Amino acid sequence: QVQLVESGGGLVQAGGSLRLSCAASGRTFSSYTMGWFRQAPGKERVFVAAISRNSGGSTYYAASVKGRFTISRDNAKNTVYLQMSSLKPEDTAVYYCAADFDRILGSDYVGDYDYWGQGTQVTVSS
Repeated sequence: QVQLVESGGGLVQAGGSLRLSCAASGRTFSSYTMGWFRQAPGKERVFVAAISRNSGGSTYYAASVKGRFTISRDNAKNTVYLQMSSLKPEDTAVYYCAADFDRILGSDYVGDYDYWGQGTQVTVSS
């Protein structure tokens, strides 16, 4: 069993920055791929970014956030981060972190992930 707890969400003006954190517990953190997804009201949950297991040498981003968001992991702290910059109102959503035990590299498919956090709200005002 794995527990994931997100933090760092909040209200920010367009053009601003936020850093989300996801603290994991329950299994060896470095052994699983981590991803961030987001869900806006009335919409499906969609992929944002993913980072490979172990050293996190491979990262993947949705086209909508590439160049603005950065995913990273600190295995010593059992934590994955999502640094968000140049935020836009359309980035407003609940952001979820997720863990995938089966794949070495990241996945953009919701169904590939085994555990999910409870989510943290990010609101970007115009």
